[in-house]
Order: sequence, then structure tokens, then C-alpha cells
Amino acid sequence: MSLPLDGVRVLTIEQYGAGPYCSMFLADMGAEVIKIENPASGGDFARATGPYFLGENDSLYFQSFNLNKKSLTLDLKSEVGKEILHKLVRSSHAVINNMRGNQPAKLGLDYAALKAVNSKIVCGHISAYGRDNSRASWPGYDYLMQAEAGFLSVTGEPDGPPARFGLSIVDFMTGTMLAYGTTAAILKAQNTGEGGDVDVSLMDTALHQLTYPGIWYLNEGLVTGRNARGAHPSVTPSQLVRSKDGWVFIMCQNPRFWDLLLDGIDHERLGKDERFKDLAARLENRDALTVELDKVFSDRTTEDWVEHFKGKIPISPVYNMAEALDNPFLDETEMVTEVDHPDRPSMRVLQNPILLDGQRLPAGPGPKLGQDTDELLREAGYTDGDIASMRSDGIV
Repeated sequence: MSLPLDGVRVLTIEQYGAGPYCSMFLADMGAEVIKIENPASGGDFARATGPYFLGENDSLYFQSFNLNKKSLTLDLKSEVGKEILHKLVRSSHAVINNMRGNQPAKLGLDYAALKAVNSKIVCGHISAYGRDNSRASWPGYDYLMQAEAGFLSVTGEPDGPPARFGLSIVDFMTGTMLAYGTTAAILKAQNTGEGGDVDVSLMDTALHQLTYPGIWYLNEGLVTGRNARGAHPSVTPSQLVRSKDGWVFIMCQNPRFWDLLLDGIDHERLGKDERFKDLAARLENRDALTVELDKVFSDRTTEDWVEHFKGKIPISPVYNMAEALDNPFLDETEMVTEVDHPDRPSMRVLQNPILLDGQRLPAGPGPKLGQDTDELLREAGYTDGDIASMRSDGIV
């Protein structure tokens, strides 16, 4: 399978989620992603994150962010380590990191430090708050961004405590944005001969995801809060509804879906009720409508309702993690595949969501710590004796 980024080489200095998620997308699209890891610390901290481990310095957590990459152990603070980095930069298109904002310049990982080595190099940076402001030295993680950017104030039930999104969605969105920004900057560098810095911060990404509620507040002063049943702030019924054995989520985002819902539940009275005559009325009387819909939907199971309305109105079952991943639909779409990991034959992983010409992207396991060190150093011109000496000195 010919991949769009075949021939592109990317160096990464990354930990945990956002940076690795970014570079995994580049690797999945065909880039040679070389993960540079500190030999003294055991590499990416994700390797030591449980609860499930795959031999030494490896885990299922690590694998979820590092498929299709290579691993080079290297002490970047040593003089020899810097020399090796620069040799690799000469043959690379991008260098990506997700450090605190004040660290890339100190370690020589920004364009100012590397342009003399390779004028086309693109330096991609993920930081918590950015590299050029009063918070540049602050550590930060996804959950903190959700808290400060207002996510917790719009998640959960109105009478409950602030609730975060159940996954590290800010990490993943930031990684995706840097993958896009880096790819665009590589294209520019190939055309102009000049690389540069590409920055995305977790905080900026979180704020950007406020989208329409953010614009509503900035222009009209509306503070969007939490709605019962996870309801949409301005359209109803677009929310959770009780079934006989659980929940369904329905989304009647336009009048046509409301009419189809009424037809499907054979409920002429609701259609004639003045409280629900149009979108504005339904929104004003959402609580009353919820009571009515619960009465109807509680007569049949979630599976029954999804089967009844499939393809007619937007409807979904509400699954737990096991139900979501055991869903037969995933077999049809091939969203789960197996890769051959040395410590876990037939390891099951989630596929990249991008299709090329209708095909899933090829998947391979994440690398063992330093598994590609010797090969990459030989390619850079070092002898086996040089490599043995560097290993003895703790440089690789």
C-alpha cells in the first residue's frame, strides 16, 4: 500500500499522550517516525504505565500511542548525543516534542537551534500553555485544561459536581492538530527551502474546542451550562431517553426527524401538544417532553428501539466499554485488527480511523525500547565499536 508520507522522516522526543498520538498519525500515514528515548530513565514514561505490561519497558498503555514507530535510545544532554541528533536532523523532515514550553530551546530542539543543521527542518512543539508567555515553564496535563477551559462546567448532570470528559480528549485533539500543522509545514519547507516552528498548546486547543458555546458567550454573554440527560443546549429532543433495559440517545436535530420520531412511536397526541409544536416550544418545555418520551421508550428495550428507528432518525444505544468494543459493527468496518507483538502475539489494537482508497492503514506494534538504535547509528556512520563504546558510556 502506497502511503502519503512514505519517504518522510520524523524525530520525536515525546512522553505519554499528546506527542505520541501526533507522531502515531504520521507513522500510520507512512512516515518513518524515530522515537528518541532516554536510556537512563527507561524511555517514554508510558512504557511503565499499567496495569498491563508486555515484558520489560513496555505496556498496553504505551502500545496504544506508539504503533508503527522505531525507537532509538539517546542521551540528548551529552555532547555525543547532540552530535548524533544533528546527524539525524540532516536526513529528517521534522523534529517533534511535547515538553514544557521552556525546554525545547534549552535542549536545542527549536528551529533557531537546528536551522543551521538543516534549513528545511520543521520543529513541532506541544506544550501545556505555549512557549512564549508567563506559563511557559508550567507543567500541565489534559485534565487541567478541561478544568480551566470550562469543559467540566458543561459535562455531567446539573445537580452533580463538575465532571471531566471520560477520556484525554484535549491530548488527542492537540496531537491531531500538530500532525496537521507539521505536515503542512513540511510541504511548505519542500517548496521554499525553509522550515520553522509549529506550536500547539493544550490550553489553546481546549479553548478552541469551545466552538459555538464560546462564540455565544463572546458575542452575547450566554454562559452555557449543564443540561440533564446530556441534552444539546439549543435543540430538543437531542438527549438520553430511558428504555426498558437502559438508555438510547436520540438526536432530532431538525423538524423532519421530529416528525419521523412521532410517526415511529405512533403518538399523535404529542404532535398536537402545543408545548411541543415547534423547536422553540420543545426547548422551553424540554423537561416535560423528557417525561413523555421516557413513558413511551420504557415499553421496549434499547435493542428494539435501535432496530425500529435505524436509518430513519439518528439513534444510538448507550454502551459501556465492553459493549462498544464487542459491537459486531466493528467487524464490518475492520476498526479492530491484530498485530504481531513479540510479547503478545495477535495483540488486538484499534485501527487508524483514516481510510485511503477504502482501505485501512497498515498497523505494526510499537517498538521495544531502543530496538532500532544499532541500525540507525550504523546508518549515521557509526561502527559497531563506536556503538558499543557509547552503550558502555550510557549515551545510548
